[in-house]
Amino acid sequence: MSGVLYVVATPIGNLGDISERAVEVLGTVDLLAVEDSRHSARLLQARGIQTPTLALHEHNESHRISHIMALLEQGKSVALISDAGTPLISDPGYGLVRQAHQQGFKVIPVPGACAAIAALSVAGLASDRFCFEGFLPAKSAARLSKLQALQAEPRTLVFYEAPHRIEESLVDMVTVFGADREATMARELTKTYET
Repeated sequence: MSGVLYVVATPIGNLGDISERAVEVLGTVDLLAVEDSRHSARLLQARGIQTPTLALHEHNESHRISHIMALLEQGKSVALISDAGTPLISDPGYGLVRQAHQQGFKVIPVPGACAAIAALSVAGLASDRFCFEGFLPAKSAARLSKLQALQAEPRTLVFYEAPHRIEESLVDMVTVFGADREATMARELTKTYET
């Protein structure tokens, strides 16, 4: 029997946004590979899920992959979740999913929330063609260089940014794209103080 790796989307804010299928998978797999066990505990407790967890984040992913591969080889099932939204979208898990594919294991998506798509759906900007760029570089010079490489991009651009860098990034975006380029900022999506 061959193990299965599930890639499960979780709510980005409102815990009610999780699908029935996601709850079922999280409750029946042998292990949950989670980005932050403290963060995931809130969702798991709310849904009465007692599946064992293993932290899998950017600092330990390369070391944890062999352990998870061993479980899959034993026919066990594992679900990968991030702190919020769809795993691998600016979150850890790429190495694990790639290794599972390379070793011939079945990798099954359990779709759901994704912050980039949720923001795009309410932005009022063209969404028929868009370019997701994830997080911009933290340093201004590198950020300006990245933005300049995208200056002629006609598609709607989607970025993630840390709260403490948002003002600096907006200044750099106006510098590169000009003050007339339309933009939407979204934060705390699906939460009480959504803006």
